[in-house]
Amino acid sequence: MGDVTAVVFVIDNDPSMRAALEDLVGSVQLEVRLFSSPQEFLAASKRPEVPGCLVIDVRLPGMSGLTFQNELARMGVDLPVIFITRHGDIRMSVRAMKAGAFDFLTKPFRDQDVLDAIQAAIERDRERRRDAALVSDLRERYSALTERERQTMRLVVIGRANKQIAADLDLSEMTVKVHRGQVMRKMRARSLPELVRIADRLAGACSNVVGDLYQTCSPSRPASPESISAADEHARANGFAGSRGTHLALANL
Repeated sequence: MGDVTAVVFVIDNDPSMRAALEDLVGSVQLEVRLFSSPQEFLAASKRPEVPGCLVIDVRLPGMSGLTFQNELARMGVDLPVIFITRHGDIRMSVRAMKAGAFDFLTKPFRDQDVLDAIQAAIERDRERRRDAALVSDLRERYSALTERERQTMRLVVIGRANKQIAADLDLSEMTVKVHRGQVMRKMRARSLPELVRIADRLAGACSNVVGDLYQTCSPSRPASPESISAADEHARANGFAGSRGTHLALANL
């Protein structure tokens, strides 16, 4: 199993369809695993940590493919889903796609259409895995920051100058420069724009890293709507963020 690079999981209660899909997928040197029901898939041993996708018949005994799709989402299984069906209609396909299905194919389908859908779904899963690995690495870097360094980073990424950060945190400018240098080193950011992109990536992927922009200000300097607007304008002027929605403050992970 060490040389497996991608896996296609086929769930169909029709033995002849499973066999046909096994031959088709195998013809392009992809690993394929066959299941007659969603329950059999869920009961199977641990799946390999490689890119993959699910090819599922919409009409299955015990649990429909659409119900199974919702169950996968509830369980946090992120494999792209390709539905196949002999009795599909527009309403069913719309429902599946709205729920996150990657593709919806109606039997009889061309072999190449199935292979194209599978290859595209695997590529999407490969990209998702790369992105997840990057975010995990960024989280590790961020967790290495001290609380004061995190406070500094929150203000740096919205465009606050060292003098402003020093006043906000009741520190000397020299101390702010030291913290700022440590932030750049630990986050492995080669420039301020790169640090902002890192912050954007973290905030976009981790809901618990977005917080009050001024939660780190000293109690004696409460934030006001005017000061927040000024910070927004400063950030826009320096190209650090395009809208309030991307002005970030990083909270504890």
